[in-house]
Amino acid sequence: MDMGSGSSPVITDPISISPPLLGGLTSNLMPFSVMSGGCSSSPSMSASSRRKIEEVLVNGLLDAMKSSSPRKKHNLAFGQDNSPDEDPAYTAWLSKCPSALASFKQIVANAQGRRIAVFLDYDGTLSPIVDDPDKAFMSPVMRAAVRNVAKYFPTAIVSGRSRKKVFEFVKLTELYYAGSHGMDIVTSAAAHATEKFRAQYLQSLEFYLQCKEANLFQPACEFLPMINEVSKCLVEVTSSIEGARVENNKFCVSVHYRNVAEKDWKVVAGLVKQVLEAFPRLKVTNGRMVLEVRPVIDWDKGKAVEFLLRSLGLSDSEDVVPIYIGDDRTDEDAFKVLRERSCGYGILVSQVPKDTEAFYSLRDPSEVMGFLNSLVRWKKHPL
Repeated sequence: MDMGSGSSPVITDPISISPPLLGGLTSNLMPFSVMSGGCSSSPSMSASSRRKIEEVLVNGLLDAMKSSSPRKKHNLAFGQDNSPDEDPAYTAWLSKCPSALASFKQIVANAQGRRIAVFLDYDGTLSPIVDDPDKAFMSPVMRAAVRNVAKYFPTAIVSGRSRKKVFEFVKLTELYYAGSHGMDIVTSAAAHATEKFRAQYLQSLEFYLQCKEANLFQPACEFLPMINEVSKCLVEVTSSIEGARVENNKFCVSVHYRNVAEKDWKVVAGLVKQVLEAFPRLKVTNGRMVLEVRPVIDWDKGKAVEFLLRSLGLSDSEDVVPIYIGDDRTDEDAFKVLRERSCGYGILVSQVPKDTEAFYSLRDPSEVMGFLNSLVRWKKHPL
């Protein structure tokens, strides 16, 4: 992967392939290229061999869907759950990934004399996971907590949602926003604007989004037509599956299966794989009850965090302590970056044991809010 002179990811070593068909669906953007190491069906391959390969791919995706979306019985309402303390496996896991609240004094002691930067996922971190993605609202008290943190620390939202959508949920102009898993980044915030200008932001969310266009970093711009087309295809092929929901997040497409019967998950996986045969420059990754269709470029939430740190003049690992809080598999890229840089802390939000690159954990959004409030209190009255 070559970043090129313009710092935008560039796909290298392409392999040309012929445009495949998806039933009656064809792509008017073909032919494309696929990353080196990608697969394409040979014309001489037998139908039975192709079916076996397809079955392996679909089953692999289904296994990933199940592992990333455990059916844990608990109340997902904000602040309400069946105590994880009752789970011996969770208790044992805490020895490897201890509570960030219980370890708060240690965290801030290590940050003494250094600047803290805060990075936050949205769904499952600032808001509860809900059945309807359009109703993943954050509570007023959570919004106040995030606003207060942004008064004292550079704070960014790094979400799989589109930048516009996550801003409409958060409604805070003091923050930096990275949507579409970091493929749509705004690098200035209203905290650096005049009071009059900030008032204009508050009067119109759309104005806020429009006036920032000159400060955007979008490494996947060329994929926009492709993303729009694959989104339409996915809407069409999943329309008959009860509970399936396709969400176009500008530079990625989310296929939600939270409300799909588990017996139909394999059907969803098969349809997504089938659609992507016509879009070899796109890939599918999995999160909590969602499949994410994304461009095949060397860019993720970890790269987005590094970019934001550089853009904000916070890349000095001796002087800056980044804290990233998230709950999903896509957040692991950010956790990994902080671990490899030997600076900062990844904090995983989870009520079940998970393999993670994070150093610490929190159980749910209510504990996230508690941690953010603790940061503000510490800044006002250092320990």
